[in-house]
Amino acid sequence: MTHHIFQKNILLLALLLLFTAGCKKGFLNTVPDNITTLKDVFTNRSMTEQWLARIYNPMPDMWNQPYSIPWTGQCDEVDYAWVQPGMNSGAITADNANPSYWNSYYQTIRQAAIFLQNADQNKEILAQPGGEQLLKQYKAEARFLRAYYYWLLMRQYGPVVLMGEEPKAPEDDFQIPRSPWDDCVNYVLSEMDKAMPDVPVLHMNPVDPTQPDVTQTGRITKPIILAVKSQILLYSASPLFNGNTEMGNFKNQDGAALFNASFDKEKWKKAADAAKAVIDLNRWELYTVADADPFRAAFLSCRNLFFDGWQKEAIWIRTNSDHVGNWERHCSPRCANGSGWNGIAVTQEMVDIFRTADGKAITDNSSGYTETGFTDAATPYYVSGTSNMYHGREPRFYVDVTFNGSVIPVVPENGQSRVEFFFTGNSGKNGAPRDWPTTGYTARKNIHPNTDFRSGRSFSRPAMMIRLGEIYLNYAEALNEYDPGNPDILKYLNKIRNRGGLPDLVAGASQAEMRKQIHLERQVELMFEGHRYWDVRRWKVANTPDQHQGGQFHGMNIEKGSFLSDPEFHKRIVAFTRAQWDNKFYFYPVPQSEIDRNKKLVQFPGY
Repeated sequence: MTHHIFQKNILLLALLLLFTAGCKKGFLNTVPDNITTLKDVFTNRSMTEQWLARIYNPMPDMWNQPYSIPWTGQCDEVDYAWVQPGMNSGAITADNANPSYWNSYYQTIRQAAIFLQNADQNKEILAQPGGEQLLKQYKAEARFLRAYYYWLLMRQYGPVVLMGEEPKAPEDDFQIPRSPWDDCVNYVLSEMDKAMPDVPVLHMNPVDPTQPDVTQTGRITKPIILAVKSQILLYSASPLFNGNTEMGNFKNQDGAALFNASFDKEKWKKAADAAKAVIDLNRWELYTVADADPFRAAFLSCRNLFFDGWQKEAIWIRTNSDHVGNWERHCSPRCANGSGWNGIAVTQEMVDIFRTADGKAITDNSSGYTETGFTDAATPYYVSGTSNMYHGREPRFYVDVTFNGSVIPVVPENGQSRVEFFFTGNSGKNGAPRDWPTTGYTARKNIHPNTDFRSGRSFSRPAMMIRLGEIYLNYAEALNEYDPGNPDILKYLNKIRNRGGLPDLVAGASQAEMRKQIHLERQVELMFEGHRYWDVRRWKVANTPDQHQGGQFHGMNIEKGSFLSDPEFHKRIVAFTRAQWDNKFYFYPVPQSEIDRNKKLVQFPGY
């Protein structure tokens, strides 16, 4: 980060950050009043706590799509109707790379450093019962969060500039190069380890210490730190960062390499051990719903996970996701009561990865899958007359995707019984200037079936930033790379498959085949949750035919169709085309203004 962020009056910057940060409910819903000096802030308990609360505020909410968190629409999962990120067209440059979190996260990193430097002044906190430990906890939270924002920058920009322990003064030297990737990872992990002893396993109610304090939900705990470390170590063990010789031209100005080109198998062991450490806490369980019909049980388990299941499965949550309402409206078809915006379009490539109900790929000749004809059976998921290509698919398909003939995902408009994406249908292209999906599908996951746009009825719920299902997949992936054939690989992979209604995979597959199955399971289980964009990059598969992130993407022919079972609509066509993959898309460019100010800060090659 460069000197322009810091003003001689540090307090003015602090005020700006405190008053312009978006508010959140509960712990994050307070703003300091009448601040005049840093001493005022850090000698007043309430103000100090509010400063800490603001450090939490920039944490991303993956359901804030498509505007602030566009990763789902920058990979092969969906196409956004209203927003086209520059990476999709190839127009991304160092001057127009959005979203750019470089400055905002560094500002928050500085706020955390100011907190760590000044919090010990607070005698009001120290005078409280247990005040010394409470202050240690607050500092540990700030230390972890500072490391976490560094991690978010690393994931987006690659190796970053490490600013050191103390916030720099305006007259200090801000000509600082990037640190090599491994150094960045080691720093972030060491900071999280330093924070670990002073945060609780669970925040308990001060009035009744036997009960958890729900008002502190989302604040840092030991399990959260362990789970974040699992993510970091998994990424750092992956092919993009581990033995990647293609990054040899990414160097600092002094010639120092920013990526270690040597493969280290032990990184996979560290990732596996980190995931297993979370699992072994035995604090969570995969959320399931019981039903006499196993298919229905799997459907409800995966659908209701986002409404009720977070109480059992969520490890780290962002309380009261303020943006889930926009997500629901963006995804819902126009035949929703009060009208959906109908514009987050799932690609045919995603539709095709869902297996049949018995777990077979649709390309398997024995699967029974066909793209000809229409079913005369109605189910809880689609009406009679729906294309056979949507008949008999695995339960998560009906959780994640709205298709032509599917039941309406929210409260329907009066008289409407089904979604019609064909040209003249109730949600087709002919009915609106732009509120239609380019592919003939919309996203469905995390849309509450009782949401009613006309009456304004909605259902508040948190966003799960990390959940147990992800950790199981982290563990299976890392263990397969380090110790292929280990029985835990199938044990934890099959837990995810079984919850999703699929049968066990059996032992005996090669490491490569198991890798393929694990990657597929991540793609299905974590769809739209903000993982796919990063996964295809860390795996270095973004330019492979099966996982391509550029070029042509497919869907149904939304220009055709005048009735539900019209074959003219149900034809695969190229729905949209993106820029061909370029290796510079592995990372975002640092804003050019930062490159201009910090002469030692090198740009990622290609920008």
